[in-house]
Amino acid sequence: MEMIDPASDARLARTAARAGAAVVREMHGGRLDRFEKAAGDFATAADLAAEETILGLLRAARPGDAVTGEESGSSGAADARRRWLVDPLCGTLNYAVRNMLVGVNVALREDGVVTAAATADPFAGEVFWTDGHRALVHRDGADEELTPSGGSRLVDVNLDPPFPNAPDFQAARLLADPGFGRRFRPRVVSTTLAVAWVAAGRRAAYVTDGDLSDSVHFAAGIALCRAAGCTVTGIHGQPLHTGAGGLIAAADAETHAALLEMVKNQTR
Repeated sequence: MEMIDPASDARLARTAARAGAAVVREMHGGRLDRFEKAAGDFATAADLAAEETILGLLRAARPGDAVTGEESGSSGAADARRRWLVDPLCGTLNYAVRNMLVGVNVALREDGVVTAAATADPFAGEVFWTDGHRALVHRDGADEELTPSGGSRLVDVNLDPPFPNAPDFQAARLLADPGFGRRFRPRVVSTTLAVAWVAAGRRAAYVTDGDLSDSVHFAAGIALCRAAGCTVTGIHGQPLHTGAGGLIAAADAETHAALLEMVKNQTR
């Protein structure tokens, strides 16, 4: 079996995310065809073009790897050791109404663990990336280590369906918890770029419901948070991708504990 340098995988993730971001940036503001998907969801021509660019790079560099793209689905063996997870434009509705809050996610899952990942911000010119050990942001030709911080008190909450754990847990109900208003300030940017912001110290935490295992939307951001030293669990504090699922990614243990207590309040 050919051995691949993990650092090379991380560079490829960063390169692919940046290339997808360039497509997203170039097509922004133009007239975009929409392609309807299930439950009122849709993709734009930019989603498809960015994914095509990213997959082209990945397949050229790693022809033996499996790939899952949000728009094109899965290719390669179902039980492949190495699988790339690609979300070419996270925040499609934002983008479609000419809002610039979007991200491009690329992650490599190897033997069940994400070992390389990148989230690119097409409009800030930043790529947040990890080799599974370090978490960095690349901008202006240089890398800077990411440092999580709960100091902003800003907590991003994903309010998009589905809500598989309702009524026992609903992310929106966090906003009505008296303790939330005393301690935190809610934000809803509707893109998983906000998960990378937790690793970067720009958000105190991110909360969502749902099954996030092998998620093209969340794999990169979760990997960034873990490599940066954030506290990352499921919504009930359990190991990620187990039990009820969901995600609490917090900059520090104190922030995580406070949010976990508020989640517990929903079942009391």
